[in-house]
Amino acid sequence: MILSCSHINKYFHDETLFSDVTFHINDGERAALVGNNGTGKTTLLRIIMGELAPDGGEISIAREKTVGYLPQQQGCHSDKTIYEELLEVKSDIVELDRNIREMEQQMQNASGRNLDGLLEKYHRLQTEFEAKDGYACKSQIMGIINGLGFADGDAGQCIDTLSGGQKTRVALGKLLLLEPDLLILDEPTNHLDLPSIQWLENYLSGYKGSVLIVSHDRYFLDRITQKVIEIAQKKATVFTGNYSDYARKKEQLRNTLLKQYENYEQTVKHQEAVIEKLRSFNREKSIRRAESRQKMLDKLTPVEKPYDAERSIHFELSPEKTSGNDVLSVENFSKSFGNNLLFDRINFEIKRSERVALIGKNGTGKTTLLKILCGRESANRGVARFGTNVEIGYYDQEHNLLHDDKTIFDEIHDDYPELNHTKIRNVLAAFLFTGEDVCKKISLLSGGEKGRVSLAKLMLSKANFLLLDEPTNHLDMESKEILEQALNRYTGTVLYVSHDRYFINKTATRILDLTQKKLLSYEGDYAYYLEKKELIERLYLNPEPSPSPSGSTESESKLDWKEQKEREANRRKAENAYKKAEERIQEIEGKIAELDATMSLPENASDAQKLTQLSVEKEQLEQDLELTLEQWEICMEELEKSLEL
Repeated sequence: MILSCSHINKYFHDETLFSDVTFHINDGERAALVGNNGTGKTTLLRIIMGELAPDGGEISIAREKTVGYLPQQQGCHSDKTIYEELLEVKSDIVELDRNIREMEQQMQNASGRNLDGLLEKYHRLQTEFEAKDGYACKSQIMGIINGLGFADGDAGQCIDTLSGGQKTRVALGKLLLLEPDLLILDEPTNHLDLPSIQWLENYLSGYKGSVLIVSHDRYFLDRITQKVIEIAQKKATVFTGNYSDYARKKEQLRNTLLKQYENYEQTVKHQEAVIEKLRSFNREKSIRRAESRQKMLDKLTPVEKPYDAERSIHFELSPEKTSGNDVLSVENFSKSFGNNLLFDRINFEIKRSERVALIGKNGTGKTTLLKILCGRESANRGVARFGTNVEIGYYDQEHNLLHDDKTIFDEIHDDYPELNHTKIRNVLAAFLFTGEDVCKKISLLSGGEKGRVSLAKLMLSKANFLLLDEPTNHLDMESKEILEQALNRYTGTVLYVSHDRYFINKTATRILDLTQKKLLSYEGDYAYYLEKKELIERLYLNPEPSPSPSGSTESESKLDWKEQKEREANRRKAENAYKKAEERIQEIEGKIAELDATMSLPENASDAQKLTQLSVEKEQLEQDLELTLEQWEICMEELEKSLEL
């Protein structure tokens, strides 16, 4: 065991943040600390690190074990380059290498015993250098720099010129290079794009030490965690398994507790009714019986109502009008800022009721594309055509559509003046703004609170085509699940940008990947995208364009797009035919098995006419089975061809 937290309590302004928090982390174990915003996760990490003192309980870290900690915002100020800053972590290896080089110079001019002594020391330093994996040091540093999403050539950038998110990535890189026995990370994926998150997943999955992570990225937690520690209702509960295991066990536990609470409430209600009835008789014997029952009732151990969604956001997204089937058609979109070309002649269509996830690395132009579609930016070339009755609702991840000088109430009232005060307060209450909260200025709100205001406005818009830019940012896990449910029930159309793979897997019916200035389409969820990514990229990104007459590139772009759609349609058709043939085989085999069982019944053994009839039926089924097996082989060949193309 490397970390033990025993009965930890913490209070702020005489209010309990959490109490009696107890758990431990074993050597080599990867654990997640989860809970809604404000439950004290970051505070608990700071207590573990000694930055805050607990108001009770004890933290114990195993002797001679090292701990590394990455806060949510961990910038570093330095005039060094990214590479130099990370290389500083390996200063002992750098010093060893310098000493070895110096000794090599000295040995050139040494002889006799002096040379023997130098050789012995040289061999010792070489052994230490190899034991510390010194030869792989530089490649390890560059691997981490590239893995954390820095582009080629960024290694030479000065730290002080980086953004806050980039500085946090540098701090994460330094921490990974240190390789502490216990790695504590607070929202490490916040400043990473999808490829970088996947790289970090793989890195942590093979990490030799222990890991404790706070994260809202459920897919990330699914991939790497073996234990989940949940803080809820000021208590900590430990679940074994990954996030999906935790979610399932939590729901089972909640249902059990809810049943216990309902049984308790029913018992109390019944006993109180009986006691009241006995007392109403106003007879000595009845009163004594009522008092006896009251004593029994008083001895019952109260059962608290389990935490439910009373303090969670709850809302429905419902369009006012139904759009036409063709919601959006984009042809030959290109966009650049100066010499930075984001995307070039991209084409796509969106149909009614689709939920399309737009993914890609940071900086590829996903947010810019949404802004172009809602009229906040303009394309350098190309055209976007919206279908009949399409009404757009836009969710901006930076919440720039909110007005800092307004209160929450005025933000809603000014956009929807037809709503009376009671209606506005009811809407805001659904997004957890009650009482004096509605008078808060937008400028004073947290990212999560601004997100809830933006979602409230989105709900009121009654739009039938939603453009959402990172809608799950700053939402806790419970709020994300509620948003997932709302989108899955939504009868309109959705195009959204997200790095939340769990969210994408739950909601997307199609994925558009903006990569290498092109847009690739995947007809399925995130799991399907991962399955087909290599194949689709090999088909549409790797081939070098052959020389062609001037002006033909645009038509080739259209052909690529149409060709990809056609291939995807052929593949789906082949998959469906293959699946139907398989189901038909199972159905026929089941019927044959039933006939065999019927023929073996004692009452049929002496009935020649019945056996003859059953034999004829079986023979016909076996012929059908033979034909279906042939069809299945043909379908399998067609499917293989569609995947190889």
